[in-house]
Amino acid sequence: MSFFLIIYCYFAYPVLLWVFTRVYARPVIKSPLRAGVSVVIAAWNEQDVIERKLNNLFSLEYPSEDCEILIGSDGSTDQTNAMIERFAASPENMDSGQGRNPVIRFFPFQERRGKMAVLNELVGAARNDILVFTDARQVFEPDAVRQLVDNFSDPAVGCVSGELVFRTKDGATARGINLYWNYEKFMRRLESAIHSMLGATGAIYAIRRNLFTPLPASAVLDDMITPLRIIARGYRAVFDGTARAYDEVADNPREESRRKGRTLYGNYQIFWMMPQVFNPFTSPIALQMFSHKLLRVLAPLLLIAVFVSNILLAGAPFYAVLLILQGIFYALALLGALTRSQTSGWGKALSRIAYIPYVFCLLNFSALGGLAKFLSSGQSVLWDKARD
Repeated sequence: MSFFLIIYCYFAYPVLLWVFTRVYARPVIKSPLRAGVSVVIAAWNEQDVIERKLNNLFSLEYPSEDCEILIGSDGSTDQTNAMIERFAASPENMDSGQGRNPVIRFFPFQERRGKMAVLNELVGAARNDILVFTDARQVFEPDAVRQLVDNFSDPAVGCVSGELVFRTKDGATARGINLYWNYEKFMRRLESAIHSMLGATGAIYAIRRNLFTPLPASAVLDDMITPLRIIARGYRAVFDGTARAYDEVADNPREESRRKGRTLYGNYQIFWMMPQVFNPFTSPIALQMFSHKLLRVLAPLLLIAVFVSNILLAGAPFYAVLLILQGIFYALALLGALTRSQTSGWGKALSRIAYIPYVFCLLNFSALGGLAKFLSSGQSVLWDKARD
């Protein structure tokens, strides 16, 4: 049973989704829409990226008179505040080539309270009908905001996620994470085509302002809880791959494990806060939540159950072969971990063979860490830098 649940989660469910989209799909009625946009950024110690981010937002192909940028500094202790204040005081000096730049509204909070508290404050101060959420690190394509906004021509759409594209790195961890992220985006496209994706990309997503409800201070995943709340109110949360942002993929297994552990902790947290999303009689995404989210976080426990039960059944030839295959898979994962930093010779060749088992095991080990933090309430609501 554990084995087939794993196969269903990672392979059969995506095939089922693909088949369903061939039979039934709900395309978004997307057309040009003029709407006021409030870009919302929660920042903490972003001195190395905030200037690039603001210049990027100034270069967007969106009417400056319809756009404002709200930045909340969550108790930053570096030069972040000074850099933002310089832009806010004289945006005309930061010529984007598009004429007048959007208005910057800066909120330098002295006490560090966490991202959710900052987002609640910024949304409360926003003046426009469409909220675009982003982080300080990623940069947008020039037409990204326009592509997001045009989806709201469809009255059924309440949330739109853009696509985060990772720039290629050669390390085994980076290759594996990039492959996994492409797999995740494939799933989001299919789920969105049927009804709704289950979570947005925090680096680039937009919602109707009137659908925002204040985030719990203890939450860690605004980009999942907000879309799910919007879906619960009868709207769709859709994926638009033409609205792109760019970032560097992590090539540090410790950092990726910490990031993934936080994400999986957030999943458990949402299961606890919103059990109604699993009710097939009231939730249009109940099957997706079970198949994609719940089974994914339970996968490491299922893998342990498969291994232990396989040992107990190893006296039969069939199960003995399965145990050998499992042993080979985990040996490849270990080999991938040992050779992940190799850039030449046999080490590089071996890492290219073993990086998929390695990253698969890394992500599932991180999921166990997320479960442990959830059970012990050990996850801080304060965020760290993915680039540290």
